[in-house]
Amino acid sequence: VQLQASGGGLVQAGGSLRLSCAASGRTLSMGWFRQAPGKEREFVAAISRGGAGTSYQDSVKERFTISRDNAKNAVDLQMSSLKPEDTAVYYCAASVTHNGNSQNENAYNYWGQGTQVTVSS
Repeated sequence: VQLQASGGGLVQAGGSLRLSCAASGRTLSMGWFRQAPGKEREFVAAISRGGAGTSYQDSVKERFTISRDNAKNAVDLQMSSLKPEDTAVYYCAASVTHNGNSQNENAYNYWGQGTQVTVSS
């Protein structure tokens, strides 16, 4: 499975961005992670195949929404009320062995190339 992420860019604090990730095949869990300069990669959000199971990092709850379209093998991350601390490279991840909303990187088999999100103050 190949993952292609898009939608990153530069936005002012308080603004919104929508990230999209298209998978080349069927997936179970899908998620988003991010890595800021000088920091380790961290979990952002995840969604089960059916869409009913979602999980979020505490710092993005109420601001970010993850959704998916299984007909398109795609997952989106709608980001609102963006803060400078949201600046990072965002990675799409997918699992073909685990169906849930895991926050653990090890649950995911495939990773996208990353898309830069920069939030200016």
